[in-house]
Amino acid sequence: MSEKKQASLLVQGYEVVIGFETHAQLATKSKIFSRAPTAFGAEPNTQACAVDLALPGTLPVMNREAVAHAIRLGLALGSHIAEQSVFARKNYFYPDLPKGYQISQFEIPVVQGGEVSFFLGDEKKTVRLVRAHLEEDAGKSLHEDFIGQSGIDLNRAGTPLLEIVTEPDMRSSAEAVAYAKELHKIVTWIGVCDGNMQEGSFRCDANVSVRKPGAPLGTRREIKNLNSFKFMQQAIDYEIRWQIEQIEDGFEIQQATVLFDPDTGETRAMRTKEDAADYRYFPDPDLPPLVIARSWVDEVKAGMPELPRQMAERLVQAYGLPEYDATTLTQSPAMAAYFETAAKASGQAKMASNWIMGEVSRRLNNEEKDIAQVPVSADTLAALLKRIADGTVSNNAAKQVMDALWAGDGQDVDAIIESKGLKQMNDSGALEKIIDEVMTANAPMVEQFRAGKDKAFNALVGLVMKASKGKANPQQANDLLRQKLQG
Repeated sequence: MSEKKQASLLVQGYEVVIGFETHAQLATKSKIFSRAPTAFGAEPNTQACAVDLALPGTLPVMNREAVAHAIRLGLALGSHIAEQSVFARKNYFYPDLPKGYQISQFEIPVVQGGEVSFFLGDEKKTVRLVRAHLEEDAGKSLHEDFIGQSGIDLNRAGTPLLEIVTEPDMRSSAEAVAYAKELHKIVTWIGVCDGNMQEGSFRCDANVSVRKPGAPLGTRREIKNLNSFKFMQQAIDYEIRWQIEQIEDGFEIQQATVLFDPDTGETRAMRTKEDAADYRYFPDPDLPPLVIARSWVDEVKAGMPELPRQMAERLVQAYGLPEYDATTLTQSPAMAAYFETAAKASGQAKMASNWIMGEVSRRLNNEEKDIAQVPVSADTLAALLKRIADGTVSNNAAKQVMDALWAGDGQDVDAIIESKGLKQMNDSGALEKIIDEVMTANAPMVEQFRAGKDKAFNALVGLVMKASKGKANPQQANDLLRQKLQG
């Protein structure tokens, strides 16, 4: 990295260092070690069986589908899938942890290494992964509904998770959020997680530290349970400023776990941060090593969809799209499919990309809908793009057609163009007559253009378009007007 680039990343002379731990809830119907259901929103303690409650004599049994999801993620991230991995007991006491320990993986995780690549602006970034390991979730303590007491809901206890851990490779909150968004896209794209951040299906912990350039890594503080990309950026930015102020004021940073309060925009310490030794990890005697045959990995690989980055590269090659367009259009399989249908049917790939990223996305965002709920089919959009390309309607008129399509006023593009009188004027004789009238009525402006003032030309074009009620072909109007002015 160049010195200039490095300097631009510094905050008040400090380098920011960020690593992530992300808990992705796996999209299985039952829990990782029991047959209890995992559906969200049930009445407290109605989805916890004897295994989840840790009743004496119960034994965990591995959920095969959870392992298949781990394999899928490892393949998507270019990781090594361990042929043999081990489950461990992570010991700590908390009221919503019935066993007094959590079953996790420590020394030998199922997914090892890998990376996540993404674009920050036009710059490609890559974050290295340390591991992704299988583990069970804890229950939940409830404080709001009780006076002077807490309730315990064990519906989440035993829910299957993959904890995805990065190297400390990120150097800004913007980079951290871009990484989290890309990981979120991958896990939802391959179907291992529904990605619902409000329900806790995808939650991130950010390890943040600061240091002077070239100095050893600083002491990190872990911001827990960030459940929106907006709060993620706010929390990391606040934590960076807080740590720098502490150091500048002569204080040392203490390793701690902190929470972000969206109401105040501040982080606050929850407890001192534990290290691995504090959990007294040891192999779980109730679970044998997890053995994954290569044939199983091959079977899962054969069923994998085309991945977002691979698809983006294909869109660049097949349709001549810029990298930015291809990356934006592969935010979801539904958006990519919508683009490809519109591009193929219209033969206007770049125009289709522009309209989907522009008009279509703007309207969806305004209505807080996603591409799966778009009221205009890809084939209908293609029909509209064809009419722009062949000069039947101008771009502005096409937006009026889109208004009608979006409102449900039929799906026949030509019928809407006809009924609303939006067809572009391509009759050069009629256009010449309008230009002559505009030039006669605006003789001083004509003289200004002939005296070398280009602004007068744009004003005259505007008057021609107005006189034609927007139906003149802009390029044709430009060309004819310039011919007449220079004649």
